[in-house]
Amino acid sequence: MSIVLSEILAEKQTVALGGHIRPDGDCVGSVMGLYLYLQEEYPKLQVDVYLENLADCFLFVQDTNKIHSEIDDSKVYDLFICMDCGDKERLGFSAPLFENAKMTACIDHHVSNEAFADYNEIIPDASSTSELVYRLIDKDKISLHCAEALYMGIAHDTGVFQYSCTAPETMEAAAELLRKGVNGSDIIDKTFYEKTYVQNQILGKALLESMMVLDKKCIFSYVSKRDMEFFDAVPSDLEGIVSQLRYTTGIEVAIFMYETGYQEYKVSLRSKDAVDVSKIAKYFGGGGHVKAAGCTMKGTVHDVVNNLMKEIDIQLKAIGAKE
Repeated sequence: MSIVLSEILAEKQTVALGGHIRPDGDCVGSVMGLYLYLQEEYPKLQVDVYLENLADCFLFVQDTNKIHSEIDDSKVYDLFICMDCGDKERLGFSAPLFENAKMTACIDHHVSNEAFADYNEIIPDASSTSELVYRLIDKDKISLHCAEALYMGIAHDTGVFQYSCTAPETMEAAAELLRKGVNGSDIIDKTFYEKTYVQNQILGKALLESMMVLDKKCIFSYVSKRDMEFFDAVPSDLEGIVSQLRYTTGIEVAIFMYETGYQEYKVSLRSKDAVDVSKIAKYFGGGGHVKAAGCTMKGTVHDVVNNLMKEIDIQLKAIGAKE
């Protein structure tokens, strides 16, 4: 069942909002955008937000200091709305609250999402979950703070309006949010482009040690736990590396991965046009979009890369055969 916000909120007293592990710009923007809207339009509603610790650049969003990063397992909400989350396992620490809730809803744009909630608004063609939240709420009642959060989310998941998921409706939504008084250029500079010294160092290392394979149609790089410790880096410092790899001339697929445990890697995949990386990520237990997806894989670096290459090569050869 699709979502009509006023209907799923009817007679509710407690609502929890959550997003995926390692929250990115769209996750933060959609969750906090809806939270700020509900706080203003449904003042009698108790609304709690559950997200892992945010990157510092996202802390400008109003009320991020009210986010919970731990749960009370015994808590039962009337409604749990998860956003930008392809499956409930990706909720991480807040998954038990989703399981215990009397009603669940999901707002998402991942093609791999199989509509796991009671109510689902799953639009794979949408630019971002933040744009879907924008569509669901009353446009005339969006505050400046809510608009800032949603604009940030849309900007991040469209690569600052460069990716093919950017539709005319996306630009129209962004324009309306700007009319609320949002300083779009400042948000983009500080949350998308601006990097810390550590982020630039580890980006440089990843680029310097990258390798091109599959007739130079694929590029990959990785960062070990030892590298992370040396640079005093955290996972959020790795945001944007895979996208930078994707910009390499002639590349169809970019792979970036970092070590999360003994012979375990978090893998990020980006595609230009030819390869559907969501299929590859799903094959290995992950998910995502046609041109941006991810998964977690076990084995040595070479095991992981070789397994990924096999699946990428299958798609590249199929395209070559058609041509």
